[in-house]
Amino acid sequence: MTGPSPAERLVDLLDLEEIDLNIFRGRSPRESLQRVFGGQVAGQALVAAGRTVDEDRPVHSLHAYFLRPGIPGVPIVYQVERVRDGRSFTTRRVIAVQRGRTIFNLTASFHVREPGFEHQLPMPEVPEPESLPRLADEVRQRLGTLPEPLERMARRQAFDLRYVDRLRWSTEELAGVEPRSAVWMRATGSLGDDPLVHTCALTYASDMTLLDAVRLPIEPLWGPRNFDTASLDHAMWFHRPFRADEWFLYQQESPISTGARGLARGQIFDREGNLIVSVMQEGLFRPHSPAPETSSGREVRGETPSS
Repeated sequence: MTGPSPAERLVDLLDLEEIDLNIFRGRSPRESLQRVFGGQVAGQALVAAGRTVDEDRPVHSLHAYFLRPGIPGVPIVYQVERVRDGRSFTTRRVIAVQRGRTIFNLTASFHVREPGFEHQLPMPEVPEPESLPRLADEVRQRLGTLPEPLERMARRQAFDLRYVDRLRWSTEELAGVEPRSAVWMRATGSLGDDPLVHTCALTYASDMTLLDAVRLPIEPLWGPRNFDTASLDHAMWFHRPFRADEWFLYQQESPISTGARGLARGQIFDREGNLIVSVMQEGLFRPHSPAPETSSGREVRGETPSS
C-alpha cells in the first residue's frame, strides 16, 4: 500500500488546525534540514490569514519577514489579527510562534475583484517545459546517482522543477554569467479546486529558487556552499487567478548584492504568457568564516548565522 503523493502531502501541510478563534496550528515535518523551509511558513501563514476572510476576496499582496529559523518537527502556531475589513479591501496580520518565540510575521491584503484597464510586459521566449529535463534527472545524469538524502528529498518534492538554462557545476563555468535564472514549475499532482490552496502552494514554491539569481555570479547552484544563506523578507503581488498544478514560468533576476545581502525579484507567468504573480525577496549571504580550532587542533563549527 502506497502512501500519499508529494502533492497530497503539500495540501495536507497547508491544511491548518483551528485551535481557537484566529489561532491556527501547522505541522512542521521533521526533515534533514537545519531549519524549517521558509516557503512552508509563508504558505501556512497565508492559509491562516485566508481562513478569516470571505471567499470572494482573494489575496492580492503579502509582505513578510523571517525573524528566526524554525525548528523542524515542532508545530508552529499562527496568530491572526483582523486589522481591517473594508468595503473593498481586507487586511490581516499573522505572527508565527514556535516554542513561545516569534519566528515569522506576515501582513496580507485581500481585494474584491474589480474591472479596470490592463497592460503587462511580455513573457520572455523560452523553451517549452516538456523539452527540458527534470531537475532531479539533470543532477542524476551529472552525478551518476543522487546521494541518498537528495534522492529522498527528490521523491518527496511536491514540485516538478525544470531549469531553462543548464546547471553550472564549477566556478569556471560561471565566467560572464549574469544574475538571472528561469525555471518552469508545477505541482507534481492535483491540488484540488480551492483557490486559496493554489495561492498558498505557489507562495510555498516562490521561496524555492528565487535567490538562485543572487548566487549565480559567485558560486554554482550545485556543489559546496561558500556562504551561509537565509531568507530575510519576502513580498508578493497576485495579479490574476491561476492553478499551481499547471506549468508556470518563474523568471528571476538580482539587481544588486551588497553588504552581505542580495536582492532578487521574480515574475511568474502562466503557460499562456499571462503575468500572474510578482515577487521580491532579500536574502542573507554571509561568507563562511574559518572554523576555530580546539586545543587538540580539531575544527569546531558553530551554529549557522541567522537574521
